[in-house]
Amino acid sequence: MLKKLFKFEFNDYWRNIDKNILIGFFILFFLGLFFSFSSTSSLAGERLNKTYYFFFSKHLVFTILAIFIMFLISAIKTSLLKRFIVPTFILLFLLLILVPIIGVEIKGAKRWLNIYIFRLQPIELLKPFFILMTVQILTLNKLKGNQVRYLLSFLLLTSVIILLIDQPDLGQSILLITSWMATVFVSGVSLIYILSFFSIFIIFIAGLLFLMPEKFGYIISRLITFIDPSKGDNFQSTKALDAIKQGGISGQGMGEGILKDSVPEAHTDYIISIISEEYGSIISILIVAIFLYIAFRVIKNCILKDDEFLKLSLCGLASLLIFQTFIHIGVNTSLLPTTGMTLPFLSYGGSSLIGSAILAGIILNYTKIKLDNDE
Repeated sequence: MLKKLFKFEFNDYWRNIDKNILIGFFILFFLGLFFSFSSTSSLAGERLNKTYYFFFSKHLVFTILAIFIMFLISAIKTSLLKRFIVPTFILLFLLLILVPIIGVEIKGAKRWLNIYIFRLQPIELLKPFFILMTVQILTLNKLKGNQVRYLLSFLLLTSVIILLIDQPDLGQSILLITSWMATVFVSGVSLIYILSFFSIFIIFIAGLLFLMPEKFGYIISRLITFIDPSKGDNFQSTKALDAIKQGGISGQGMGEGILKDSVPEAHTDYIISIISEEYGSIISILIVAIFLYIAFRVIKNCILKDDEFLKLSLCGLASLLIFQTFIHIGVNTSLLPTTGMTLPFLSYGGSSLIGSAILAGIILNYTKIKLDNDE
C-alpha cells in the first residue's frame, strides 16, 4: 500500500512539475559542479597545499544538499509552503541581526555566521523569503487598495538594507532594492511612489557617506575607481576583463586560464570570467541563455495563474534571479562597480548554493500545473 502511495505521489509530482524549468535548474547545478572542478583544483593543490579535490568535494556535497532542498520545497503542498513564509523569514532575519554581533569578519566585511560545519551567509537564504514577505504584504486582503501596503513593504526593505549596509554588503543591497522595485512595480504601484522611495534611499546613502566616511568610504572609493580606473585599485576588474578578452570565442582550454591563480576568490565573484577565459564567450552566452529561458518560463507561468500572490511571487523571484545574474556579469565585464556578487548555481559557496536551491524550489512549487492549496 505504501509503495503504491509513494508511486502515485511521485507520478503526480512529475506530471504537475514544469519540466523545462526543472531541467534548466539541473543543467545549472551540473555546470556549477563542472566549473568548480575546473576553477578550484589548482587553487587547492598549488596555492593552499591541499588535495586537488578539496574545494570540488565541498562543492559536490553542497550541490547534493541543494538539490535535495530544491526537491523538498518543490514537492510540499503549496498551502503549507505559504504558511512557512513568515516564520522562516523571521528566523533568517534574526540570523541576519546576529551577524554584526557574533559574525565572522573576513577582509573587512562581517557577513558570515560560523556554525561549525560551514560559514553561513544569512542574506543568501533570506533573499527569496524577502520577496515572498513583500508579496504577502502587497496582497493582504485588509490592505487591498490601500497605499499603506507599499509603505509597509518599503519599511521591510529598509530594515534588511540597514543590516546589509552595516556588514557592509553593497551588492546584496542593490540586488534587493532592484528586486523590490520590480515586484512593487508589477503589483501596479504608481511610478511616483517608486521614484519617491528611490529618492529616500539616495538621500539615506548620501547621509551615511557624509556622516560616517570611515565606515562607508569604500563605496565612494569603488565608484571613483569605476568612473576613473586610474584613481584607484581596479586590479581585479582589469584582470577579469582581460581574461574574457583572452578567452575569445572558443577559450584557452580547460585549466589553461590564469585568472583563478591571480585574483583572490575568483571561483566565487568572477566565475563567469573564468568560464569565458577557459571555455570561450560562446559558453558564457549559453549560460546567460539558460537563465533567460528559465525566467521566460516563469513569466509565462505567471500569465496562467489566477492567484495574485503567485503571480507577484513568481515575478519577484524571476527578477531576483535575473538581476543577480546580470549584476555578476556586469561586474565581471566592468560595466558595474565591484560588488562581490556570486552567480546563482555556478559560483562556489555553500550559502549561495542553498539560497539558489530555495529560490529554485519555490519557483518549481509555484509553477506546478495543478496546485494543491486545498488538499
